Amino acid sequence: MRCRLDELLAARGMTLTELSRLVGVSVVNLSVLKNDRARAIRFSTLHAICTALECEVGELLTTDAAP
Repeated sequence: MRCRLDELLAARGMTLTELSRLVGVSVVNLSVLKNDRARAIRFSTLHAICTALECEVGELLTTDAAP
């Protein structure tokens, strides 16, 4: 699995700090997700991120192993 959070944030002109405020998740936890170091993610967090970024789960998380 690969997280495309960095790409989606850049495309929307949003910072990790702004997303953190919108979804109620710490910048540190979002950074772990962004850097593909997360081992798990709550469905509620996933939903909040997708809502804030106006994207689908498949746009955020991919099975593409390429960086």
